[in-house]
Amino acid sequence: MTKQEFRELAERGTILLDGATGSYLRSAGMPVGVSPELWVLEHPEVLLELQRGYVEAGSMVVMAPTFSANRLGLKGFGLEGRLGELNAQLVALSKEAAGGKALVAGDLSTMGRPLEPVGDMAYGEAYDVYREQMEVLAEAGADLLAVETLMGTDEALAALDAAAGLDLPVLVSFSVEADGGVMFGGTAWEAAVMAQEMGASAVGVNCSVGPDQLESVIRAVRAAAEIPVIAKPNAGLPVMDETGQAHYSMGPGEFARYTCILAEAGAGVLGGCCGTAPDYIRQLKEALNG
Repeated sequence: MTKQEFRELAERGTILLDGATGSYLRSAGMPVGVSPELWVLEHPEVLLELQRGYVEAGSMVVMAPTFSANRLGLKGFGLEGRLGELNAQLVALSKEAAGGKALVAGDLSTMGRPLEPVGDMAYGEAYDVYREQMEVLAEAGADLLAVETLMGTDEALAALDAAAGLDLPVLVSFSVEADGGVMFGGTAWEAAVMAQEMGASAVGVNCSVGPDQLESVIRAVRAAAEIPVIAKPNAGLPVMDETGQAHYSMGPGEFARYTCILAEAGAGVLGGCCGTAPDYIRQLKEALNG
């Protein structure tokens, strides 16, 4: 998919993304402390069922489970030498699940720590990590790239810099507080301006909080940005049980009602993050149509 094709898709109406992957994998039996990428490939039926459910629910884009499949994320499991193989297989698995009925995004994550001079990570290192994974995802046939849950504007800059020349749409979303503050400084609307200037195809927020806390943030991002605005909130706030499993406060209906308010506030790319599942996307689609 080209950037122009994404613009045309956005002009035709709301783009519906998928919902959570990580929290679903945990509920499906993935233990703590393993590589999610390797676990998915060892249990492909779990991802196929989940993503087919999203497509049937109305998702126009599903995220390949490559969120932490970069050099740094894989190194913790001794898998950095399999980076190309793992990303390619995960994109292929998501394409199988999509069955030509939805686009597949190569999913990328935050570096998890501030860049210099605030932190200890060099801009060039972040650039290299993003570029390496993006090239593999593009080669594997990802239709677009999604750089999610970013905690700082510097890493967004590195990611968009790394995507230059690939001619794939890049969706950029930040993890924010309820007041719109980005974790490592700045605000979502300031970050949106920067991302737009660097060539992002859409910009917004994901994770952190539920849709009931994001209306003013989305309005501010919409006022600052000329490109489509992303809203991909959690299913409310989590409560941990005695086993360490997170349970989220919003059911599908409540999530859909509040996320529709975000659409009215200016978000044109909608989905769900932690705690959501195909039923959440199905009810969101029905609420938008209603």
